[in-house]
Amino acid sequence: MRPILRLMRPGDWIKNVFVLVPLIFWLPGAGRGIEAANFASKMFCASFAFAAFCFAASGWYAINDVLDANEDRLHPVKRGRPVASQAMTPALALVVGGACMLFATICALQVDGPLLGVVIAYVGLQGAYNLGLKRLIFVDATTIATGFCLRAIGGAVAISVAISIWLILCVFFLTLYLAFIKRQCDLASAGRSAESLWKPRAQYGNLAELNWLLSVSGGLAVLMYLMYTLSAHAQGIFGGRAFGLALLTPLVLIVVHRFYRRAMQGMSDSPLAAIRSDPIVAVAMSLFGLGVYAVLYLPGIEDALRRALLI
Repeated sequence: MRPILRLMRPGDWIKNVFVLVPLIFWLPGAGRGIEAANFASKMFCASFAFAAFCFAASGWYAINDVLDANEDRLHPVKRGRPVASQAMTPALALVVGGACMLFATICALQVDGPLLGVVIAYVGLQGAYNLGLKRLIFVDATTIATGFCLRAIGGAVAISVAISIWLILCVFFLTLYLAFIKRQCDLASAGRSAESLWKPRAQYGNLAELNWLLSVSGGLAVLMYLMYTLSAHAQGIFGGRAFGLALLTPLVLIVVHRFYRRAMQGMSDSPLAAIRSDPIVAVAMSLFGLGVYAVLYLPGIEDALRRALLI
């Protein structure tokens, strides 16, 4: 079972947290009350949507390990993957991948047809990525970011909330940045190994170009978050509490920088690994989570923010 779990990469399921982001637009952050039955229904739908995308992603992780096995054996880190290390046969990996796709479909059907449509679109996009788009510079990262947007859209569809353009933009630029971080991490870890013959698939060999892409995407990710918190859309949902979200921007900037620094050192690009091994990332993300909770749910916080900010 251990090789199968490694093949499914459950540690990367944290990336599917974007499926749950639309809950912020539904939970009573703007003073709305919620009936217990309605709350249970929404949590049921969100949970199955999350599971559907986890299984769909794991399905392609398994298939991708088969497709990239020869290349992965040349990389100092990726050569430890189950198929590349020959801990699992390609045939078994494909069976696991197919089973995961089936479970993704079953989970989506527990909610409704529209969610299944989004999951199918996500699976198709990942198929195009793994069968060719991952070898095209910039197109590969854009495809990955679009996949995360589909996760957010799937979460919104599952709980029947309107899909905000601000949500899509924030998710797109943040995950575009993380995609480039992964490219930087792969280059750095391969470059530190004198025995590595691995080369990037999408010709990310020019570090100056990659740094420029990281600067632009990282800057836009922070900017989109800040613009959203100051937008009329956010104020319409959260009122004056939205300004409290804007005050959390420095924490977003800290995390963005720490991921860049980790990538330059060739450390893991996994968010879960970053939380476990980098205390600054862990503290910043914890404070951000606590800050969001306090801003949205602490009684009297809106009046306090308006007085403190003179608004």
